[in-house]
Amino acid sequence: MTNFVKELQWRGMLHDAMPGTEEHLLEGMQSAYVGIDPTADSLHIGHLVGVMMLRHFQLAGHKPYALIGGATGMIGDPSGKSTERNLLDEKTLRHNQNALKEQLSRFLDFSGNEDNAAVLVNNYDWMKNFSFLEFIRDVGKHITVNYMMSKDSVKKRLSSEAKEGMSFTEFTYQLVQGYDFLHLFRENNCSLQMGGSDQWGNITTGTELIRRIAGGKGYALTCPLITKADGTKFGKTEGGNVWLDAERTSPYKFYQYWLNTSDEDAEKYIKIFTFLGQQEIEDLIKQHKEAPHLRLLQKKLADEITVMVHSQEDLDNAERASDILFGKSTASDLKGLNEKTFLEIFEGVPQAELSRSELTNGLDMIGALAAKTNFLGSNGEARRELKQNSISVNKEKVKEDFLITENDLINNKFVLLQRGKKNYFVLVLS
Repeated sequence: MTNFVKELQWRGMLHDAMPGTEEHLLEGMQSAYVGIDPTADSLHIGHLVGVMMLRHFQLAGHKPYALIGGATGMIGDPSGKSTERNLLDEKTLRHNQNALKEQLSRFLDFSGNEDNAAVLVNNYDWMKNFSFLEFIRDVGKHITVNYMMSKDSVKKRLSSEAKEGMSFTEFTYQLVQGYDFLHLFRENNCSLQMGGSDQWGNITTGTELIRRIAGGKGYALTCPLITKADGTKFGKTEGGNVWLDAERTSPYKFYQYWLNTSDEDAEKYIKIFTFLGQQEIEDLIKQHKEAPHLRLLQKKLADEITVMVHSQEDLDNAERASDILFGKSTASDLKGLNEKTFLEIFEGVPQAELSRSELTNGLDMIGALAAKTNFLGSNGEARRELKQNSISVNKEKVKEDFLITENDLINNKFVLLQRGKKNYFVLVLS
């Protein structure tokens, strides 16, 4: 056994813990769970802190449970929300559960060979057979309305200016989540629930049910809600969430998200989102401060988490793609990109669509730069730039006599024009 609480503390992953939690975990192998919202068929990086906590828990010698909130996903957690969420049907929830388990298996060992193998559970499996009358009789009577009203998540919603207020459905959420803890305590000897700091009220409702109904002792532990130094929301981009599913957020964009982290955030995130040891991280931070322009922290953070979530091959491709914009690259590097990655790298770059027939006898550079595309303002400007050796086709310098042919196509569709270092233009052949 290793000290799980101490591990979280130095990593900046501990917000609050019920008294006695650390001592309880040092008594021997214990079980803990984290609840995961199944409203999508992919995790996003906002889920990662909870998943990393479960992995550290398993590495410390304990048994982690990942609880898919199939039942609670049908209700909606009021914590940190200003409005109710959309409710899902059972078929969608089951699909999402299977997809989430596949992603979780990249972090947690579900193999079953060890006593502390991870387990995936879905609270819909034990909640679906409850009648309303049974629930309010067997569970609801043990928690007072006064107790439920005292929770911050409830008080904030009731005091907000939102016209909708809070429905009875959402008000009862903490009872359902509390019952999950009671169920896992009874059936799986699970004595600890972990989550974000906004979950403290829901988690302690569970410990209260364990005390009142089962006469037992449950523990609570929360991690801080992750923030960004500039005040913008962690895990969000202009395109929305940063997902772990490569179809939703490509490995290239995933890699870029971490690579573009500020110095202050990188110093915090490398402790939370990697499994690097304390000494190695301290050395990295020191090296980074000595030469911040090299962005060693961001590079190591992006490398580690991209391999963990995707693969080494995806990292290699993402690095190659980054080099195309910011480093030295060749036409062969460009031609190695798939269409999706190419379009993501050059997202927002001006484009012109040309007929493929333009390439039959070769497209001359004046036509490519000005006459047929308006990349440059005039034919004269195009000639001047070509004479000054500032024009590239697919990252290779060209002269005025160069002809663009089908051999120059990237993905049989694109040609990349460039003036100087930073002015790009994409020809799209149809």
